[in-house]
Amino acid sequence: WVSKPRLHVHEKNFYESQSNVADSRLPVINNFVLNGPTVDVHAAEEFVHQAMEIIMDEAVRKSTDVKEKVCEWRSPEQLKELLDLELRDEGEPEAKILQRCSEAIRYSIKTGHPHFFNQLYAGMEPYSMVASFIIEATKTSLYTYEVAPVFTLMEEAVLRKMIEMVGWKEGGDGIFNPGGSMSNMYAVNLARYRYCRDIKMNGLFAAPRMVILTSQECHYSISKAAALLGIGTKNVYVVPSDKRGKMIPSALEDQIKRAKSEGAVPFMVNATAGTTVLGAFDPIDEIADICEKYDLWLHVDACWGGAALMSNKHKHLLNGIHRVNSMAWNPHKMMMASLQCSAFLVRDKTSLLQHCHSAQASYLFQQDKFYDVSYDTGDKSVQCSRKPDAFKFWLMWKALGTTEMEQRVDRALALARYLAQEINKREGFQLLMEPEFANVCFWYIPPSLRNLPAGPELWEKLHTVAPVVKERMMKKGSMMVGYQTHRDKPNFFRMVVISPQVSREDLDFALDEIQHLGKDL
Repeated sequence: WVSKPRLHVHEKNFYESQSNVADSRLPVINNFVLNGPTVDVHAAEEFVHQAMEIIMDEAVRKSTDVKEKVCEWRSPEQLKELLDLELRDEGEPEAKILQRCSEAIRYSIKTGHPHFFNQLYAGMEPYSMVASFIIEATKTSLYTYEVAPVFTLMEEAVLRKMIEMVGWKEGGDGIFNPGGSMSNMYAVNLARYRYCRDIKMNGLFAAPRMVILTSQECHYSISKAAALLGIGTKNVYVVPSDKRGKMIPSALEDQIKRAKSEGAVPFMVNATAGTTVLGAFDPIDEIADICEKYDLWLHVDACWGGAALMSNKHKHLLNGIHRVNSMAWNPHKMMMASLQCSAFLVRDKTSLLQHCHSAQASYLFQQDKFYDVSYDTGDKSVQCSRKPDAFKFWLMWKALGTTEMEQRVDRALALARYLAQEINKREGFQLLMEPEFANVCFWYIPPSLRNLPAGPELWEKLHTVAPVVKERMMKKGSMMVGYQTHRDKPNFFRMVVISPQVSREDLDFALDEIQHLGKDL
C-alpha cells in the first residue's frame, strides 16, 4: 500500500501553522485555534476507498470462495504476536492501518464460506451486507424519528409484515434488538409486568415468588433472564422433553401444579420452535391450551425456527403460533440477514412494551415536537442507543421478495434431507435421529470402533472422536462443523445447512473430509 496523508492533522502543528496568521480575532481556547477542521476529508475518503477494496477482495470474494480456507487457525498466543494488539500514544501510518484491516480479515473465521456449518448462521447475503455498510455510514440511533426517520419507518414496516406472517390478525407490536437472548429477556420482563405491574416501581418487594416454565431443551438465555431480572434460576422449572427434544405437555401441566402447590406463582411458559442442538419444535397448540387454562403468558423462542413461517411447505412446524403472547425471531439465522438482526414480537395493541419499559427521558421524548411523536419508538426499548437492524432485513426482503426467501428455506431443508440420506448410506456414519429442521446430528464411527457392541466401552471411545476431528479440520482450515454431547449421548457432530451458496457437492465434501480426518482414530 502507498502511504497516504494522515486523516487527522496533528493538533500541535495545526496550531503552530495558524499562530502565524496575523489575525487576533481567531478564536483560541485551551491553546487550540478553532477556525478549521482537523480532519482531511479527501484523505479520509481515500482511506475508506482503499479499505473497501480490501474488504471486497478478502472479506467478500476470498471468504466465499470454496477453494480458499475456512480459517487460518492460530493459537491465542500466536495470534497476539501476529496482530500486535498493544495500543500506543502515537498513531500508525495509514498503510499500516490498512495492513491491520487485512490481518483482521485473514485470521477471522470465514462464516460466509460454503464449508462453514458450525453455527445457526452462515453464508454471505449481499443485500443485507450493503445495508450494514449504510447503517455504519449513516451512523444513527433508532430512538427518535428526528434522528432516524427512514429507519424508523422501515422497522415499522418489517415488524408489521412479520406480525402478519405469524398470523395475529388483530395486529401487534415489536422491536428489533441485539440478539435472541435479549428478545427472550424482553418476554420474561413483559410477562412479569403483565402479571404484576407494581413491580416496575416497587421492585421485587411487590411480587410473590414467581416461576417460569420451560423445556429442558430451551436456550440458556431463559435462565440468564431469570438471574438478571431477579426471578432466580431456581424458579425456572424445567419441563421434560421427549426423545426428539419436544416439550411434553402433560409434564408441563404437572410442573404448573407443582409450583402452585408450593405457594409459588407460575406466570410464563417458554416454548421453543427450533431448538439449538436438535432443531426440535415444541407442540405449540397443546401448550397454548394449557396456558389458556391457567392464564399463563406463552412465549415462543423461534429465533432459529421462525424462518419456517416463510415457507408454505414447512410453516406447519409452528402450528398454533398465532395463539402465543410473544415470539422471538432472528432473521440473521436461516434468513441470512447480517448479524445482528433479531426481532421481538408481541400480540398486544395496548402499548404494553411502552408501559413496561418507558422512562420518559425529557431530552429525547418531548411531547411537544412538531411531528407525530408516536414515531419516537425508543422508549419501548431497554436500550437508549439502538442500531437500525431492521434495515438489513428490509433491504434483503425488497431485493428478493417473499417468494425467493421461501425458496431459500425450502432449499436449505431439502439439502438437510439430502445430507441425512447420505449419512444413512455411508458406512461408519450414524444419525442421532432423522432431522426435523436444518440441524443434522450424527456420529462418525472410525473403523477401529465399528465391531464394538453398543455399550459403555463404545460410547467412551466414540466420545473422543468428534473433538479430534474438529481440531484437525480447524488446523487444516478445510471446514467447520460443530459437535456436542446431549443428555447421555457421547459427542456427535451437528451440521447446520443454511446458505444458498452450499451445494450437494459441499455436503459430500464435508462427509468425505470427516472420514478422511478421523479414519485413523
